[in-house]
Amino acid sequence: MPGGQSPTLAVHLTSRQPPAPPWESLWIPWRDFWLPTDPMEAMRTLRTAYDRTAYDRAADERVEICCGGGVGRTGTALSALCVFEGMNPKDAVKWVRQNYHSRAVEVPWQRRFIRQVAGATGSGQS
Repeated sequence: MPGGQSPTLAVHLTSRQPPAPPWESLWIPWRDFWLPTDPMEAMRTLRTAYDRTAYDRAADERVEICCGGGVGRTGTALSALCVFEGMNPKDAVKWVRQNYHSRAVEVPWQRRFIRQVAGATGSGQS
């Protein structure tokens, strides 16, 4: 566990529900290299995580987003948060690759999911 404040919310992006951490957690069923089992529910859960990091709460909240490898699914989820912030999907992926992991958002259908997030939420521009 890295130093600093413990998370107040974890969002797990895994095919099987993980053991509960000692803080609040949410689970998005999501197989490696694929898309969430229920994309609309995944968008709602990611929006919950985004809302927990809003400016008025960010000082008190620490949200952890994680998958098995920390690249594709996590990168896709982080890109979705960028879209909620108002970035267009291409810029969101580019920003996550520059600031998180160069291989984030590993497969074309994950990029398509980010475009779907933008279309479903009216955020960013597809």
